[in-house]
Amino acid sequence: MSREKSVAVTDAAIDKIKQMIVSGELAPGDRLPKEADLAERLGLSRNSLREAVRALSLINVLDVRQGDGTYVTSLEPRLLLDTMSFVLDLHRDDTVLQFFEVRRILEPAATAMAAEQMTETDIEELRVILDSLPARPTIEELVANDLQFHLRIAQGSGNSVLCSFIESLSGPTTRARIWRGLTQEGAMEKTREQHTAIYEAIAARQADVARSWATVHVAGVESWLRRALELD
Repeated sequence: MSREKSVAVTDAAIDKIKQMIVSGELAPGDRLPKEADLAERLGLSRNSLREAVRALSLINVLDVRQGDGTYVTSLEPRLLLDTMSFVLDLHRDDTVLQFFEVRRILEPAATAMAAEQMTETDIEELRVILDSLPARPTIEELVANDLQFHLRIAQGSGNSVLCSFIESLSGPTTRARIWRGLTQEGAMEKTREQHTAIYEAIAARQADVARSWATVHVAGVESWLRRALELD
């Protein structure tokens, strides 16, 4: 069998398993039928089925447990986006700007949603994160606090898919955040001021104001990085 035909057969096998999940025939946590039975039922060779299962396990749709069988995973967004997160972590410096462009689209939206969705307890937790940053933080403490602050807001949006996307984008932008903290004068103070403004807008339930401050915050880092890359 040619490579092209083999790939096509595997794709067809993947699609058939996917349809079983989409239709509800296989639910999260369900165990797949025995290989021979499933191959016969779907009209596939056992080899094609094996390749399909291997591919779906790589993207966390299926979980192959040696000696126990193959199961559908929980299919939670965070789990399914782990693969994307790994790919994003392999970014090149000249593509990190694109990650910031995506952040500039997603994070302001999540921040506006958080202003409407977060409970008073959630907002208090956000305040605790804000206050936990030392008066004179190290770069590592500043970046860790920044990541925690934005993740809590993303969680507060109430949209688990949006939160997972934002969390996946955190890794590729961490190095740029550290770089900025080390080289840009006033970066620490600016980050603290903007985080405070974002928090206050969320606490006041001012969604549009929260969205604007989040845009300013992310765009500021993106603008700095764009200038820094042009100077290299």
